[in-house]
Amino acid sequence: SAHQEFPDSDPEDTSEELTEMVCLKTDLQDGQMMEVEVGHHGVLLTRSQGMYSATGNQCTHYGAPLSKGFISGHRVRCPWHGACFNVHTGDLEEYPGMDCLPRHKVEIQNNKVYVTVNKKTLRQEKRMKSMGAAVLGVTHTILLLGGGAASIICAEILRQENFGGRIIMVTRDDLLPYDKTRLSKVMNVESDSILLRRMEFFHQYDIEVWLRKEALSVDTDKKVVKFTDGSVQSYDQLLIATGCRAKGLDVPGMDLDNIKMLETPEDARQIHTACLGCHVVLVGTSFVGMEVASYLIDKAASVTIIGSSEMPYQNTLGPEIGRVTMMMLSEKNVSFCMNDNVTEIRGVSGKVKELVLKSGKVVTADILIVAVGIIPNSEFLRSSKIQMDSKNFVLVDKYMRTNIPGVFCGGDMVTFPLAMAKNQLVNIGHWQMAQAHGRIAGLNMLDKQTELNSVPFYWTVLLGKTIRYAGYGEGYTELVLKGKFEDRKFLALYIKNDEVIAAASLNYDPAVSAVAERLVEGKIITKTEALSDDLSWLQLS
Repeated sequence: SAHQEFPDSDPEDTSEELTEMVCLKTDLQDGQMMEVEVGHHGVLLTRSQGMYSATGNQCTHYGAPLSKGFISGHRVRCPWHGACFNVHTGDLEEYPGMDCLPRHKVEIQNNKVYVTVNKKTLRQEKRMKSMGAAVLGVTHTILLLGGGAASIICAEILRQENFGGRIIMVTRDDLLPYDKTRLSKVMNVESDSILLRRMEFFHQYDIEVWLRKEALSVDTDKKVVKFTDGSVQSYDQLLIATGCRAKGLDVPGMDLDNIKMLETPEDARQIHTACLGCHVVLVGTSFVGMEVASYLIDKAASVTIIGSSEMPYQNTLGPEIGRVTMMMLSEKNVSFCMNDNVTEIRGVSGKVKELVLKSGKVVTADILIVAVGIIPNSEFLRSSKIQMDSKNFVLVDKYMRTNIPGVFCGGDMVTFPLAMAKNQLVNIGHWQMAQAHGRIAGLNMLDKQTELNSVPFYWTVLLGKTIRYAGYGEGYTELVLKGKFEDRKFLALYIKNDEVIAAASLNYDPAVSAVAERLVEGKIITKTEALSDDLSWLQLS
């Protein structure tokens, strides 16, 4: 069927073609790439194993130039957020992108390299993988609980692999699946602008989406899910991906007005509007708290951040990078109260007025934003036989299977074995990881045995600058630094047992993508290599 969103480019149609000589055969060595122009349009030309290939050069996630990314073997990794593509086929191999790259014809004659593009599809930066739809008479039902990253990818993978049964995605949101990473970065967001797919897409590929519906209980013996509205749905296979919600503060005064937590686009818009010209206090110095604070700098009258640790990101990026980010925000007049906690919220006529801290300090607040962590939405599983850990995260194996056959789980709410950390059981709330979970669940539902092998990749935006992070740095014992923190241009390599387990960077692309690729391939980066001044392996632009 013809795809309405981004049709697959048909290489047989020659009427609208344009061919241009782009370079000499000797201009690229194996394992190199560059951007070339065909019809005033950027194309990524790569050479791998003696073979030239041409694809679109814009990452299908947010449009980054892939020519400035990292190439290894047959794949290129985006410099911005770590999406990967096969250079020969243009197919997506790692998230957070969702679509493939358009592919162009390459021919070599007399030592010259020619690229042929289809003029009609030249403007399309994305190519959707071909997908099937439901097949009449196939009654097998796959039920997806949750409308986030894991669910939508699972649904798409099922249709890409020609599953012909019924797919039902159920979400308590009143929105189709959307890009949640945007909420803390562009808070006055129009819901429509962050949808991952439009309604037509779900119709075309027979993916039923039930909005404003919440699961109440799961009976894995009878294979039915009961919903809060009293309805019941049976399933043959189940994906549970209901995510997490924000944790509140356990102190007096939490019921006052003007206390906000960020979970939905509506929350984001409310925070944006409520904070204009006000004295805003944020509790929590991890990713959401710091991003929201950064966003509000030029909008609120004042911004104060309260953190329980000594530095922001103490347990994630670590105190060294925490100190840099604290300086960045302090220069913009953000006040920090670190090593402190809120003990009481005081109000006047029902609204927040001031906060009392453990240190005895009293902070004035018109608006309080709480970003102190998450709680899994797993209460509805308590009466089921599905196994959870002590914090109520669902336990899965590397195939995203729970302890119950036919029941899979993914996203923020799972504890899973991380391949790159010697299968240590972890809980990681990254967008790209949730997407990978959805893919692995979908393939294993169809008995296409596939293990989760993704390396976590994360980014955070502060004052318009992006800090990128890849790997799993828990328990690192030292940090090797390239560049300087004070120049706001650095690469930090996290070391444990004499090898690199994670990397973070600012203005140092595509170094984090280079590290991610090495970690995926299982090629150890030794401490000696990390300390060396030879940075050629990072393919710095």
